[in-house]
Amino acid sequence: MDLDRLPVLVGAAQVTQRDVPLDEALSAPDLLERVSRAAFEDAGAGARAAAGLDLVGMVAMIGWRNLNPPQLLADRLGASSARAVLTAVGGEMPLRFVDHVAREIAAGRVRSALVCGTHNLRTLRRASVAGTRVAWDESSRGMPELYGENKAGTNEQELAYGLDRPSSVYPIFENALRARRGLGLAAHQARMGELMSRFTQVAAGNPHAWFPVARGAAELAQPSASNRMVAFPYTKYLNAVIETDQAAALWLTSAANALSLGVPKDRLVHVWGGASAVERAWYASERPDFAACPALGATVRAALARAGTDLDAIGHFDFYSCFPVAVEMACEMLGLDESDPRGLTVTGGLPYAGGPGNNYTLHSLVSMVERLRAAPGSLGLVTGNGWYLTKHSALVCSATAPEKPGEDALPEAGPERVAPVAVAEGAGVLETYTVLYDREGAPARGIAIGRLESGERFLANTALDRDALGDFAAREQVGRRGRVRHVDGRNLFEPL
Repeated sequence: MDLDRLPVLVGAAQVTQRDVPLDEALSAPDLLERVSRAAFEDAGAGARAAAGLDLVGMVAMIGWRNLNPPQLLADRLGASSARAVLTAVGGEMPLRFVDHVAREIAAGRVRSALVCGTHNLRTLRRASVAGTRVAWDESSRGMPELYGENKAGTNEQELAYGLDRPSSVYPIFENALRARRGLGLAAHQARMGELMSRFTQVAAGNPHAWFPVARGAAELAQPSASNRMVAFPYTKYLNAVIETDQAAALWLTSAANALSLGVPKDRLVHVWGGASAVERAWYASERPDFAACPALGATVRAALARAGTDLDAIGHFDFYSCFPVAVEMACEMLGLDESDPRGLTVTGGLPYAGGPGNNYTLHSLVSMVERLRAAPGSLGLVTGNGWYLTKHSALVCSATAPEKPGEDALPEAGPERVAPVAVAEGAGVLETYTVLYDREGAPARGIAIGRLESGERFLANTALDRDALGDFAAREQVGRRGRVRHVDGRNLFEPL
């Protein structure tokens, strides 16, 4: 095998900044520089690696207004001539970009690359509360290359009915999958708690986790004074935590270049194969089946085919875990048991290790590198998810080099979209639903999605009466019949 074109991950680092006075908090560019230099040191190469970079790639971030942050970082690292690349928005992007860079190394078009990202929403919000503005370096030189495509994750119709953020959209998939599995509300709530409790146990042992605390199933899934209901069936502890300060970086190069720089062979982690795909029905409200995610399964199968292996050979998983259904849907699409003894996370997941904007999977890949180095010969699979189970990525790695590359498999296309009608009138039956809660834990808005007798999809709200909303959340609504009326420009669903 040609070592000059064998792509490897050789340096991996992450930084979590918590409990720091606002005036001492590192800026976004400072965190990026620190974590990047730490990645080079992790490989034992230091400044030599930085000087040899021909690509500096950065994951899209929130809040920092610099027009060309990868170029600013390249200048700081002494790699000013490196290509500066910024990814599009999406939780799948880090894995997709790492796979792209690995393929570029294999093709001889890239020799040494840094992929990094930072998320500083904790500091930004603290500054906003304090009435100050962070003074981060906003100087820029040129414009970066854009990797990927930016496209809004919601449409105007969804926004009008309250499907305007992850915490309100993911429950529509959760409730549909629960009903498909035939689980009662209480049984399902307990099952979600058990699943995510196992994630907290991993987070408790992760020094980089935002919340390194093991919690029991009931503590996670049952509403309480400290764990309010956010959107049925999700409590606060079942939501990704985005208000964090976290950064991660990976150094990729060829095996030959790494060894020539003195990197010990046991630091090398090989990229076996990756893949990415999107759901044919882009918007959540247009999915033909809310209890299925065909592009997710297709993406993982394509990554495994590229790696020349199968799911049984994987020793370590990290499934994207912004909400329980992201993990449950991965298991559903792949035929895995949620209690698989191999475990489903190496970080502790987005609600506990931290959900740093678009950059979570770079943290999970750094953690996976550590796992694989400690277990030579084992394989690791990491998955990513952008928007609302919309965009998917997967990557297979190992500390052992592949014997031969697998074949690229084109992820199969899923079914066509089903667009909701703007004006709905008549009898209907619910496909899925959720109830949104205010910050005091009181029900505030019901969202219903279903089919009219004609077969057309409708999107509606329910009555705003709190008692009625409480009853709506307390009973299984998937399959419930009712009447849809169009009143004052909006569809309203009235259960029978």
